[in-house]
Amino acid sequence: MTETPFWGPDFEQLAQEDPEISGILLSELDRLRDGLQLIASENFTSPAVLAALGSTLSNKYAEGYPGKRYYGGCVEVDKAEVIGIERAKALFGAEHANLQPHSGASANIAAYGAFVKPGETVLAMSLPHGGHLTHGSRVNFSGKWFNVVSYGVREDTELIDYDEVRQLALEHKPRMIICGATAYPRLIDFAAFRAIADEVGAILMVDAAHFIGLVAGKAIPSPVPFADVVTFTTHKVLRGPRGGMILCREEHAKAIDKAVFPMMQGGPLMHGVAAKAVALKEAASASYQEYARTVIANAQELCAGLAAEGMRPVSGGTDTHLGLIDLQELGVTGTQAEERCDRVGITLNKNAIPFDPQPPMVASGIRVGTPSVTTQGMAPGDMKAIASLIGRALKDESGTEADEIRTEVTELVTRFPAYPR
Repeated sequence: MTETPFWGPDFEQLAQEDPEISGILLSELDRLRDGLQLIASENFTSPAVLAALGSTLSNKYAEGYPGKRYYGGCVEVDKAEVIGIERAKALFGAEHANLQPHSGASANIAAYGAFVKPGETVLAMSLPHGGHLTHGSRVNFSGKWFNVVSYGVREDTELIDYDEVRQLALEHKPRMIICGATAYPRLIDFAAFRAIADEVGAILMVDAAHFIGLVAGKAIPSPVPFADVVTFTTHKVLRGPRGGMILCREEHAKAIDKAVFPMMQGGPLMHGVAAKAVALKEAASASYQEYARTVIANAQELCAGLAAEGMRPVSGGTDTHLGLIDLQELGVTGTQAEERCDRVGITLNKNAIPFDPQPPMVASGIRVGTPSVTTQGMAPGDMKAIASLIGRALKDESGTEADEIRTEVTELVTRFPAYPR
């Protein structure tokens, strides 16, 4: 059990009043400290972000927007939201920003609500090829309420087929085109999507949830100059609290704001908005830019190391923070890989690969990401060791080497502790 939590004196009160929940918080802290966190959509927020999340701003109901609230007493939370909006606009070069969405999915619902009527056509990346549930999955609102046409990747290159995107756009005349993905390791050609959207008179939405932190760190090109609207989460590479955000052109500001409130949600989580503002300030620093570059370098080294262990990186590698890894040559499914890594303290997720012969809950691949280990201070030289540990864990079908591998994982993370005591 962790002896010294970093939350400060308030934790002692929680421990006295609710030992069950405080024990879970400590156990989770131990889990983060004792293992390798390779989930591409996770990161470690700073203590400053956590402090904002645990603040009295959680108490305030603030339906509406700064200066136009439906409740009194919003003078202080107004200040926090205005600061966050201005930081977002400055960091990303955007004309308008909305920090209120509770999640990336909420931000996407608002984008649909601002531009598309139920039953109209949307063109988006298919989930099996790396897209997101909100890009048209039949079990999601997007697939239930809208006519979603899907594009994918080429079978030979595993890269987005821009010719197919254009052909589908010309054929179906979508009201909105979405680019962005959750399991696509390469850069996206935003200019190509902009040209296609202009050709058919469509709104261009970029779901930048996974890579916006790399944009903030100036490590990859920005979608903002090309998109009508950019949605994203704040808790991945960006290293903020769990939540969503929207950037858009000024001409769409009123439609987006109305789609967030009152269409999509009620009162914003003002402690979350303040925490987003803290993260945006952190992301504007020179040290964050170095961090973003290292995230990519680490991901590239990790993919190369996994390839050396007999695993095939989809599309041949990565340009971003994540790698999509085909395990078929090892004869291991994604589910088996996730389980074998979990027993040695390596957390990653099973993931479908393009044209996957396995069902999604089994999958032929895994997805790995480097935001968390980079936050801990690990460098490209450490990725070869991580790849070796993963390779040994996956090949250890019986679990006879699990204790030895787990010891080596512990030795590695001890040198790079999460939330140092």
